[in-house]
Amino acid sequence: MLALCRRRRCTAKLPIQQNARSTTVGMMENQCKEVVSKANGIFGMIKRNFTYRTKETILPLYKSLVRPHLDYCSQIWNPHYVKDIKLIEGVQRRATKLVVSVKNLHYDESLNILGLMRLDKRRDRSDPIETFKILNGNYRVDKDLFFAADDGGRREHSKKLFKRRCRPDIRKFAFSNRIVDNCNSLSVALR
Repeated sequence: MLALCRRRRCTAKLPIQQNARSTTVGMMENQCKEVVSKANGIFGMIKRNFTYRTKETILPLYKSLVRPHLDYCSQIWNPHYVKDIKLIEGVQRRATKLVVSVKNLHYDESLNILGLMRLDKRRDRSDPIETFKILNGNYRVDKDLFFAADDGGRREHSKKLFKRRCRPDIRKFAFSNRIVDNCNSLSVALR
C-alpha cells in the first residue's frame, strides 16, 4: 500500500496502527448505516408502489418487509450510541409518517395508535428472551460461552449470572455483559 502511494505521489498519511476500539466503533457505525440503508431502500419501494396509505396497508408491509432488517440479530449489534439509535429509529418514524391517519401526530402518539413500540424498547425486550433461550438450552450453543454462574452464595436465588469486569466499551456493551443486570433483577419464577 505504501509503495502504491509513493508511485502515485500521494500526500495522504497512512495510519500506522489502529486500536481495537476505533475499529469496533467503525464496524458498529457501518452496521447501523448498512441496516438503515437496506431498510430505507425497501421502505422507498413501498412508498413508490402503494398509493393507498392506510394503517391496514402500510403496517403489514412495514412489519413484514422493513422491520425484520432492523431487528435481525439485534442482540449482537445492539447500538448503544444515541446517534445510532436515532438513525435506526428514523426508519420507523418515516413509516409512521406515511400512514395518512397519524401523519400529523407526535411520534409516540402515532406508535400507540398503530400498535407499535420503539425499536430500542423492542431490543430491550428481546434481550431477556434470547438469554432465557440460551440458558434453558433452546439453542445448540454452550451457555458457558456467554454466561458464567455467580457462585456468591446469595439468599435470593441460585441462578444469578456473574457480570465480568471489563475496561473497554467493546465488552461492556456486548450481549453477554449487557444483559446480566436485567436478568439478575428478575424473580426466580420468571427465570
